[in-house]
Amino acid sequence: SEGLNLCTSGSATSCEECLLIHPKCAWCSKEDFGSTKSITSRCDFLQNLIANGCGGAIENPSSSISVVQNVPLSSKGSGQTHLDVTQITPQKVALNLRPGERTSFRVQVRQVEDYPVDLYYLMDLSLSMNDDLDNIRNLGTKLAEEMRKLTSNFRLGFGSFVDKNISPFSYTAPRYQNNPCIGYKLFPSCVPSFGFRHLLSLTDKVDRFNEEVQKQKVSRNRDAPEGGFDAILQAAVCKEKIGWRKEASHLLVFTTDDVPHIALDGKLGGLVQPHDGQCHLNEANEYSASSQLDYPSLALLGEKLAENNIHLIFAVTKSHYILYKNFTNLIPGTTVEILHKDSKNIIELIVKAYNSIRSKVELTVWDSPEDIGLTFTATCQDGLSYPGLRKCGDLKIGDTVSFEVAVEARSCPAEDTSHSFTIKPAGFRDTLEVAVSYSCLCGCTGRAAPASRKCSGNGTYACGLCQCEPGYLGARCECEEGASGDLHHALCREAEGKPLCSGRGECSCNQCLCYESEFGNIYGPFCECDDFSCARYKGVLCSGHGECHCGECKCHAGYIGDNCNCSTEMDGCVSSDGQMCSGRGACVCGKCQCTEPGAFGETCEKCPTCPGVCSTKRDCIECKLFNSGRLADNQTCQKHCKDEIITTVDVLETDDPNAILCAYPVNNCVMKFTYVELPSGKSNLTVLKEPACSSAPSAVTIVLAVIGSVVLIGIILLALWKLLVTIHDRREFDRFQSERSRARYEMASNPLYRKPISTHNVEFTFNKLNKSYNGTVD
Repeated sequence: SEGLNLCTSGSATSCEECLLIHPKCAWCSKEDFGSTKSITSRCDFLQNLIANGCGGAIENPSSSISVVQNVPLSSKGSGQTHLDVTQITPQKVALNLRPGERTSFRVQVRQVEDYPVDLYYLMDLSLSMNDDLDNIRNLGTKLAEEMRKLTSNFRLGFGSFVDKNISPFSYTAPRYQNNPCIGYKLFPSCVPSFGFRHLLSLTDKVDRFNEEVQKQKVSRNRDAPEGGFDAILQAAVCKEKIGWRKEASHLLVFTTDDVPHIALDGKLGGLVQPHDGQCHLNEANEYSASSQLDYPSLALLGEKLAENNIHLIFAVTKSHYILYKNFTNLIPGTTVEILHKDSKNIIELIVKAYNSIRSKVELTVWDSPEDIGLTFTATCQDGLSYPGLRKCGDLKIGDTVSFEVAVEARSCPAEDTSHSFTIKPAGFRDTLEVAVSYSCLCGCTGRAAPASRKCSGNGTYACGLCQCEPGYLGARCECEEGASGDLHHALCREAEGKPLCSGRGECSCNQCLCYESEFGNIYGPFCECDDFSCARYKGVLCSGHGECHCGECKCHAGYIGDNCNCSTEMDGCVSSDGQMCSGRGACVCGKCQCTEPGAFGETCEKCPTCPGVCSTKRDCIECKLFNSGRLADNQTCQKHCKDEIITTVDVLETDDPNAILCAYPVNNCVMKFTYVELPSGKSNLTVLKEPACSSAPSAVTIVLAVIGSVVLIGIILLALWKLLVTIHDRREFDRFQSERSRARYEMASNPLYRKPISTHNVEFTFNKLNKSYNGTVD
């Protein structure tokens, strides 16, 4: 055998211990096995024991498998009871396992056609589901029509739930006892709250389903979450009252528009007792433990649903889809579909979910012993094997899928112990029962001889070894401990508490006799040393640069480290320019470890993003193309630039995202080039054939350009000034026009104008020649 011999290095002292080390280890029970100079290990690989002369006395039990019951798969449902339908084969298997040895068997599963279906419709009757209740009044008839397209044997049942009728989950004040909707203007009348109510056992009379639905009225609870998980558990475990048939596929449709209460929520209402997973329906078919037990946990729900082969279908509104989708990952055999707010799509949803359930097969394991490991490999309809997978999807009715189940016992239980476990497709009633026994005892143990002469009469001879009575030591129990018994042990122990002869030899009369090993020598007064258990590098002992002495590598000159893999030479770290790791890293164990970001290569000489790279490339371009620069010497150029591939072009393309653009001045011109680091470690340089030069502008052109610019700026400023003046004048004229239109006088009359001639009328009276006159004077 190649590599470390686990059998001989396991220090087994009995046949049973040897069998536990590795499934390929065997035990030699031959009396005169091995040489006289050293002890050959009785625990070894089978071929080694045969080669060492142990033929016909080898204990090497192996695992075995036997099929106890193997009824062929059915093609479709048959008979009135369907009890003879088989969907999994085989049905019973017996295993005899040797610890560590893996054995496997194949399981086949088929979804038969026309299989009976029991569907229990569990509805949330909280107030928000009132419109949904109206839409399912005739659900039974329509649903039966659709389901009978899929199966000829269909039964339907009905139940409802709200929440626990205790505070703070429901309204418990006296005024709400008979009508929790009092004072609620939108819906002033509803029935009292309840936990779960079973209304109709599974029946093929769909008219009764319609009648029960039409009798129902909604209720009202206080908080948003509902008590749906209470209802699911009761519908699952109350098999007799619900009417689940053993020979049918069980579907539980759970419809709600809100989140559920889960375990520990009951503490808010003073409920500290966990759910017991039992049926608690009273004579009125109502959940009687609603106010005594907490809500069930997800684990308990999953266990009870699987126990009773029930496929749970969550029909929930879109806003809560993600939450219930996460629940399906924790409850095997569960699906979730989006329910419209008014439940109008409920029939389409149920048919879709049923088809989804029937299109996949997933194996579950029940009561698996802790010391047994199971590994599944699925072979689905595409014919491919999927290790680690225990389910297949995208199946059609009648398709057959197979699973290879590998079983391995990790340890040996107590003597005469047997275990069993069950493999069951999720939601199926069919099961595969696996009985397990263990092959942990050697046959030679049953032939043990007490007080055997082979053991000097002081021990039991079994499986080629002597098991000495208390007070006796030695390979043949020939040494007596007497009063100094502890001394005999101490002489074969390196230190107190350590095994005799380090577990790699036998103590015979106060002296260690070391085992032989195919890997090298075991030596030392306590068999504590060897020349093969040192550290390795890439599978090579001491990296091939040292010698192994007593578990420690003694390195050759020029190497250090626990496994001598670190060279002290630094020549390989010097770059072509004479620097250590090109100045971009450190030399560790004779190799460069680049510390500059972007640097790579054996001496960190490659670094597209490092400063100064363009200068290095420039030196190679100058020496290779123009035979100039500091590397002009031909040998120096070839040495430093051996990895540079230079190509000249007329026009330099710069659209390559991996290309780095460099430029340097040459006689008032600019030489441009790009370089790309190739995966091979070489560099691809693309260089212009001629430097890019530009002619100097003439003085006349500069003067004319300046004069033209000044004139143009002046014209622009004048035009801007004229524009601003025009805008200002127009604003003033508009203001004048506005004031003029508001004046109270006529256009032809000026209130400030006065005529130069004024007329005044003066009344006076005087007598002239005794005549009186009245008149005016102008």
